[in-house]
Amino acid sequence: MSEPFNARVLYRAVLLAAGLLVLGLLFRQLATLLIAVLMTVLISIPLTGAANRLERYRVPRAIGAAAGLLAGIAVIALLFWALIPSFVDQTNDFIDEVPGIVDDLTASVADITGSEPEVVGHDVQDFLEGYADDPDRFLGPLTSIGFNIAAALGAIVFMVITAMYIAIRPWPLVDGILSLVPPARREHGREIMGRLRASWVGWMQGVVADMVISGVLLYLGLTIIGLEFAIFFAVLTALLVVIPYFGAIVGALPPTLFALTDSPEQALLVLAIYVGVQQVEGNLLIPLIMSNRVRLHPALIAIGVLVVGQLFGFVGLFVAVPIISMAVILSEELWVKPTEERHGLRPASPLEPVSPEAAAAEREPRPVTDPAQTERGRGLPVE
Repeated sequence: MSEPFNARVLYRAVLLAAGLLVLGLLFRQLATLLIAVLMTVLISIPLTGAANRLERYRVPRAIGAAAGLLAGIAVIALLFWALIPSFVDQTNDFIDEVPGIVDDLTASVADITGSEPEVVGHDVQDFLEGYADDPDRFLGPLTSIGFNIAAALGAIVFMVITAMYIAIRPWPLVDGILSLVPPARREHGREIMGRLRASWVGWMQGVVADMVISGVLLYLGLTIIGLEFAIFFAVLTALLVVIPYFGAIVGALPPTLFALTDSPEQALLVLAIYVGVQQVEGNLLIPLIMSNRVRLHPALIAIGVLVVGQLFGFVGLFVAVPIISMAVILSEELWVKPTEERHGLRPASPLEPVSPEAAAAEREPRPVTDPAQTERGRGLPVE
């Protein structure tokens, strides 16, 4: 009797392992597609908002969505118009100073490694000559990068066009998604979609505020210490703050290395400015702006970014917070709340900060009455 049982258990274990393996392979193949779908939905949200707002004034939704898209493009163009002249001037100055920067970097590397500057220079020269003698070593990666950039631009255009169609007629998609939910739970499904939309809108508002504040602070700080190309480094880091906590760290590397060509003291000043701005971002901007808008704990955001990076790669980091908020909302609505309802406990949402007194009161056991006499089955007596 035990042998058939063991064979049956082994058979199920093998099937489970095979299923998990296939699921893992499919997930790796579909990860990029899932990110593209999420980014398309995120782009469609402000376009839908513009179409809804203009529709109140009897403007057709197609025109309203197009107006929202043009307004977004105009804002981006205005930013480029304001930044490009300074950026071009600084780029020309940078090109003129490249020989001196190379010499300074060579001397700095020599000081760090203990080698003679001439030895470091010869090593760099040999490395570059290796690419010059074998152009395929350089042209291969360069061609790959060019194709990747072209594919990324094409994907962005496709996502924007798809987002336009979503903004013009969102209801068929919403109804199609709700049709997958049992009829008795469709109103609940609509509430979940509303929570997701509110969370993602809050994230976009928080990102814009974070970019502006971080960029201005970095520009002022780098200008005060006299670092060249301050506006370039500030804009670069402002774009990277879309990755919470870690974007500012990555953005600090180029200006710190560049300042090292001047002096170690200059590099330390640059690093101190970036650490100061990162502290402002981590202790003020993210808790007060991002966390309150998205209603996620800062520690959950930091850990979630690492998890999303492992699952979805580098591109996933740019939409890490929407992915984290979606995972938390779905787990709360589909598992936490039903579990607490079955035990007669009032749900305590991890997305909504509560006071210590309320948290302590929440942990106290509550008397459970007849479920028919409770409000929404959550253990709250109906008066």
